[in-house]
Formats: sequence, C-alpha cells, structure tokens
Amino acid sequence: MHRSARLACIAGVAALACAATPATADTGLSYVNMGDSYSAGSGILPLAPGISPLCAQSSRNWGHDLAASEGYTLTDVSCGGATTSHFENAQYPWTPPQLNALSEKTDLVTLTIGGNDENTFAGAAAACALTAIPTLGQGSPCKTLFGDNFANTIRTKVYPNITRALKAVKAKAPNARVAISGYLQILPPTGGCFPLLPIATGDVPYLHGIQQLLNDSVQQAASQTGALYVDVSKVSTGHDACQKGDTRWVEPLFGANGLSLIHPNATGEEAMADEAAKALARS
Repeated sequence: MHRSARLACIAGVAALACAATPATADTGLSYVNMGDSYSAGSGILPLAPGISPLCAQSSRNWGHDLAASEGYTLTDVSCGGATTSHFENAQYPWTPPQLNALSEKTDLVTLTIGGNDENTFAGAAAACALTAIPTLGQGSPCKTLFGDNFANTIRTKVYPNITRALKAVKAKAPNARVAISGYLQILPPTGGCFPLLPIATGDVPYLHGIQQLLNDSVQQAASQTGALYVDVSKVSTGHDACQKGDTRWVEPLFGANGLSLIHPNATGEEAMADEAAKALARS
C-alpha cells in the first residue's frame, strides 16, 4: 500500500547486493509466497537475503514465519508495491513476474494483493491525510470530497483484478492450495489518533469502511475462484496503528517503532502467519 516504508527501508540497505534468486527455506512441502508489501513485510528488518532491495522483502514476513513453523520449503517472490499486474509483468528489472515462481509442483501459495491496484486504498489513505491537515483532524473532509469514489473503484476494478489474479495463480499452480489473506486493520472503527495517523476524526470510520470493503472484495474473489480466504479483520481489531507500541500490529505514520510505516510490524506478520496456519488446518 503506502510506499514510504519501502523507500525508507531501501535507503538503509542500498549497499546490499541486488540478486534475482528468490528466498528459500530448507525442507518440506513446496510453498510460494507472493504479493505486495503486506506479504513482503516491507519495513521490517532484516531484509531477506538474495532479493532485490527494491522489493523491501523481510526475512520476518508471514511467509517466512509460516514456512519456519510448518517446515515448508519456501520460495518468496513477494514485493512491496506490487499490484496484480506484477503477477504477469516484471515489477523491476531483474525481478521476474511473480507467476514465474509457480508450477504444477507447487503445493501451497499464499498472498496478499489488491491494496495497490488502481492506487485505490493507498490513494484513499493519502487523500484523507492531505485533507485532514487543514482541518487539524476535525470533521470528515475526505468523505465530503470523495464520497463513494474509492468504494466504486474497489467494486468495479479492484475486485475483478483480484479475481483474475487468483485465476492466473490457479492456472499456473493447478495442484496447489491457494490462501489469500485480507489486510490487518490499520485504523480503529472510530476515533483515530491524529496526528500520529493524520486522518480526521470523522473520516476514520469512512476510511475504515473502505478497508473493510477491500477485505470483503478479497474474500469474495477467493470464494469465486476456490481459494482459501484468511480473515485477519476480527483478530486484528484492537491492534490497529492507533494502539500502544506493545499492542499494535500495524505502525502509524508518525511515532512508529521501526520502518514499517502504515504497514504490519513483525508481530503483525506473525499474527498473519498464525491465522494462515489455522485456516489451512481447518480447510
């Protein structure tokens, strides 16, 4: 979603070598982790070895956590800033399309995707932040200005994109179980924490609702394509970016612990891995 965390992370690791070989674990079931910054764990150090720093992929993301806990052999091609288009097209030079990592031998695929498509959720968060500054966090200037625009884009463009992406994953890995996660709650349902997250008080439920619509669209796309949906909405309630540092799973824009600005921290990634393991065990 937001790319500020990824850029900050890149700045701190620019001296690292930029290799094209995906990260792998040592033993077990053949497992591929794909997707965007929520899959990549962007902003969480240390970076995964052998991956382009441009992807800001962490060795402590939920794919690595899940592989370590379950003994899977991991190929991780997740990349911060990825959209569904980067499943079939290279995101950066020397960064192959993510679907290239899949084959008939793949047993399991996990991913988060959709948050960057059409710049909808990232764009909504940025727009709401910009409109909050002049009002000093009061009122609902973002909702007043944009209304249903973001929600309509999710319904008409982002949801179809996610559905197509999951179908493409199924086609490239026909024997794999595919698990797609929703996004951890960034904001509480009401209130907020301006200026740590510069969203006006009246726009907090508005933006929270847009994120819930995005998660609902991910769930619907999973249902349409036979993928497993990993629901992290309920479990992450009360762990949003407005909570205290030892409680939150997502970091705020200002006053963050580390570099994962408006992104999951290491505890949040661990929670995603735990929910994925439970969902896979139940299915």
